[in-house]
Amino acid sequence: MSLHGPPTGITRLSLRARLVAMAMLCLLSQGVLAADEIEPFVGKFAGFATVEKASGTEQRNMSVEIRKEKKGFSVRWTTAILSASGDTREKSYDIRFVPSRRPGIYASAMKTNVFGHDVPLDPLAGEPYVWARIQGDTLTVQSLHIDEAGDFEIQRYDRRLVDEGLHLDFIRIRDSDAERTISTLLQRQ
Repeated sequence: MSLHGPPTGITRLSLRARLVAMAMLCLLSQGVLAADEIEPFVGKFAGFATVEKASGTEQRNMSVEIRKEKKGFSVRWTTAILSASGDTREKSYDIRFVPSRRPGIYASAMKTNVFGHDVPLDPLAGEPYVWARIQGDTLTVQSLHIDEAGDFEIQRYDRRLVDEGLHLDFIRIRDSDAERTISTLLQRQ
């Protein structure tokens, strides 16, 4: 290669190959950092809470399992609602999250698009739009629901690391009004 002339085709290709390799390394390291970021939250946790309602109180048994995945992580949570009348309802969710282009923010991977990529659901089609973020010692999972009238509901689960496990703060907001809050300890199992 001449010091004074333009680079040859081989040198340009070599430079392009090096740039591509560096870009790939950056993308791969993002996935590794994301996996390391979730590590302190990985495990199974369980607890209960008493919820005050207009019709009386409800006991809720809650559990969450956070798993590291090949790309990102998944969160599975279950709530068993024990009403004053003795009826029991159980709700479970299992959502996988993958790194987004923004550090610490994860997109839900709830369906696959026509190109085979994991993507979130569509809130304008009546499906929940779910995302997560990790900020310090707190893993937050949020969901946005838009009903047929165009009104919205946001649910937010803050799971903060504490010595005993996770401290859960839940809030459900419907059209700007806090409709329900729950705060409890989920102990590591």
